[in-house]
Amino acid sequence: MKLHLNDSFREECGVFGIWNHPEASRMTYLGLYALQHRGQESCGIVTLHEGMHLHHKSLGLVADSFSEQNLDRLKGSAAIGHVRYATTGDNLLTNAQPLTTNLKEGPLALAHNGNIVNSKVLRESLQQDGSIFQGTNDTEAIVHLLARDKAKKFEERLINSLSKIVGAFSLTVLTAKKLIAVRDPMGFRPLSLAKLGESFVVASETCAFDLIGAKFIRDIEPGEVLIIDEQGMRSLFMPKSDRKAQCIFEHVYFSRPDSVVFGKGVYASRKMLGKILAQEAKVNADIVIPVPDSGVAAALGYAEESGIPFDMGIIRNHYIGRTFIEPRQSIRSFGVKIKLNPMSSLLNNKRVIVIDDSLVRGTTSKKIISLIRQAGATEVHLRIAAPPTIGPCYYGVDTPKKEELIASNQSIEKIRDYIGADSLAYLSTNGLFKAVAATEESFCAACFTDRYPTPTKT
Repeated sequence: MKLHLNDSFREECGVFGIWNHPEASRMTYLGLYALQHRGQESCGIVTLHEGMHLHHKSLGLVADSFSEQNLDRLKGSAAIGHVRYATTGDNLLTNAQPLTTNLKEGPLALAHNGNIVNSKVLRESLQQDGSIFQGTNDTEAIVHLLARDKAKKFEERLINSLSKIVGAFSLTVLTAKKLIAVRDPMGFRPLSLAKLGESFVVASETCAFDLIGAKFIRDIEPGEVLIIDEQGMRSLFMPKSDRKAQCIFEHVYFSRPDSVVFGKGVYASRKMLGKILAQEAKVNADIVIPVPDSGVAAALGYAEESGIPFDMGIIRNHYIGRTFIEPRQSIRSFGVKIKLNPMSSLLNNKRVIVIDDSLVRGTTSKKIISLIRQAGATEVHLRIAAPPTIGPCYYGVDTPKKEELIASNQSIEKIRDYIGADSLAYLSTNGLFKAVAATEESFCAACFTDRYPTPTKT
């Protein structure tokens, strides 16, 4: 029997691109390695060599998927790469990205972070017109739209095709002559630009630039189509949206804490979430501990603001996969124990505040609180450094259905009783926006507010 350990929102995808570098494939490999947290199901690299595309795609992690021989074979001075978690479509090699094909003007490779809300409608329409799909992911619709558009210039066809899409997309595109980076007009997903010597680099997060020594220049603007070729760099723009909808969960959970996302350091945002949470939800206690690793920065902020000592009261085992073989003899709370182990030497006879970034179904929190009590805690107070999660994401994050989200159908008191905490409190929506110095007009927080910036059904 395999035991699935995740009870949280799962990562979406990460994209990377580089132009004019003699070791493009290796730089892309390193970039994807830094973005591995954004998707662990499949990965791929496509390089441009003498007008042709070379590619290698695989299921699994970046480090397990590429060898020296693979990277040596991927010749060329330009490349794009992708790490994937399946938000639409099965985890099959045919769905691994970058997607590759040949259009009338030459080879095309495309990597996508996000989710196309109207992909089903587009797919059915394209199939009725004769398109044949190779996989089940939503991204393939973009390729078919590109192939059918009648505009003469590729950039015009790209803008025309993307204008038919409802949803989120940050793209890297590689043709026979150029690297293109695109961000949807609402800017749901992050995408940034950097320089490495004479090379241009784009990536979902700035932590990828840090690893290869590239210097951050700026974010790709919402609606921007950034074209990089032998003539340099220039930008076109898609039709402008009347609002931004940058994903607030990038700062709450998804992005690496050492990244700068939407112009703000993620680590600083998460510490501020904890500080404001301490202001809003005080409680007398002896120790503040995080659920590692997701709650560490917020717990530090909570401890600093409250004056209650911080410690790592739970130790995480980092060397487990997505599933684990469960023993035949039942072990109480085995699924959490294999990943998290509370330290009784720190928690015994203590009033404990536990900080986490989110509470989804509540099953994992219930087990964690039980383990902390078994370690000798006299009181356990759970504090969530985000508002209650009441709605699924339609923009590139794999989330449970609404009816599976405990906060969508249960009061805070009933959730507290279910998880077995002495008290439970969430960060307010106002506190969330205050922490990232933003407003709801510039961010999408629909998973907390149920107010979606686009139609969710088409």
